[in-house]
Amino acid sequence: MIHWPRVTQLREEVGAEDFDEVVDLFLEEVEEVIARLRQTPDRRLLEKDLHFLKGSALSLGFESFSALCQDGERQSAAGHADAVDLDAIINSFEASKSAFQSELSDHI
Repeated sequence: MIHWPRVTQLREEVGAEDFDEVVDLFLEEVEEVIARLRQTPDRRLLEKDLHFLKGSALSLGFESFSALCQDGERQSAAGHADAVDLDAIINSFEASKSAFQSELSDHI
């Protein structure tokens, strides 16, 4: 679910002293988009939203979540935004975030 070598790489790139702040910022930005998808999803903007989420997910090492975002982005680009399973994407984010937060100290 989490690609821990990517998390380690991110920590090395930003520095240990700034890592927590960077992670908090990433999570905050992702949670804003996730909240919008939960409350008032705009299928016309879904490709753009999923592209953003995919990039953020890759930065944090959220592999499963990123893959779902990529699949949804492709579906949206092909004109099938209504077929994207937003619940699966949101649930994957929540599970990834939980695993990340609970396992981070074991990997860093």
